[in-house]
Amino acid sequence: MTLTKQNEPRVALVTGANKGIGREVARQLAVRGFRVVLGARRPEAGRKAAAELASGLDPRGAGGSVEFLEIDVADAASIARAAPQLATLVDHLDVLVNNAGIIEDGKATAPDIDAIAVRRTFETNTLGPLLVTEALLPLLRKAPGGARVVSVSSTCGSLAEMSTYAPAYSISKTALNAVTRQLAAGLRPDRIAVNSMCPGWVRTDMGGPNAPRSVEQGADTIVWLATEAPLSLTGQFLRDRQPIAW
Repeated sequence: MTLTKQNEPRVALVTGANKGIGREVARQLAVRGFRVVLGARRPEAGRKAAAELASGLDPRGAGGSVEFLEIDVADAASIARAAPQLATLVDHLDVLVNNAGIIEDGKATAPDIDAIAVRRTFETNTLGPLLVTEALLPLLRKAPGGARVVSVSSTCGSLAEMSTYAPAYSISKTALNAVTRQLAAGLRPDRIAVNSMCPGWVRTDMGGPNAPRSVEQGADTIVWLATEAPLSLTGQFLRDRQPIAW
């Protein structure tokens, strides 16, 4: 599926959206009438997911759509290619969902932490959302009603709740929350709300089959922040639509 010019009022980019929570967020936004750009690093998987979601939309519904954009958030060159490509296809961006993330050290503890794994995890989970947001600021600033940036974090990164689980992943999410605070403060004059959220333990490839939450439940707060939450709500860390401790 290729991107094409359309006259739709709201545009959203969701990274890492070929599966799991990101895919469900893309689906829900499309059902609500968004022109959803499904970002993924693997073209075959991204195109397949976009086509499947697009085919499932009710043509009598709100008029949403789903299309694919190749973007690897851990690769600065990929981000640099994707941003101008998106800018040739849409004239603004209402919503950016920084969903792409990895976990490589679920069975490790801090004394076992591997520097290479930490660096790789930071590149995807922390630096990726920062660079993607910065690259797309020209489009976000053009959103007619103000824009919303939602970054998928985790209570594993909450200093109030942190334990020994997955140190590289947890620390990367703590740093992502700091990115949220910095961007929220810096972009408030531009009417761009920036928030972090925790989806909870969700049944995905990352969460595993025994997780208690469905992807629909995991996506709920993201979609709420992207659509219904007041633009004045910014610089917050939320779960189940409520602020939680950093």
